[in-house]
Amino acid sequence: MTTEERLKILQMLEEGKITAEEAAALLRAIGQKVGAGGPGPRHEGRFLRIQVTDIVSGRSRVNVTVPLQLVKVGLRIAERFAPDAGVNWQELEEALTSSLTGKIVEVEDSEDNERVEIYVE
Repeated sequence: MTTEERLKILQMLEEGKITAEEAAALLRAIGQKVGAGGPGPRHEGRFLRIQVTDIVSGRSRVNVTVPLQLVKVGLRIAERFAPDAGVNWQELEEALTSSLTGKIVEVEDSEDNERVEIYVE
């Protein structure tokens, strides 16, 4: 974890955008990504992968992998900023942090010729 990443998290905490608990979780998640593998949280090593592919060419447009611990913190932040979004944030978090693995979403957008796939790995 770089000093810049730590400072950004601390700045978000200072500005009240995240709680101290959320900041600690972010710091842990980033530290796990960088740290060598020793024993850790129950879901260490699990990731959410989002892949966007051009349907016509088959070429990847986007391929992002995010640690599930970081996604969990992001959901808590989203819940604070969009409480009326019509999303059951706790249910979504529980689904992602369960033992579920593999493809969980596949959507094709024929207008933009894109396929979006979301995996838990």
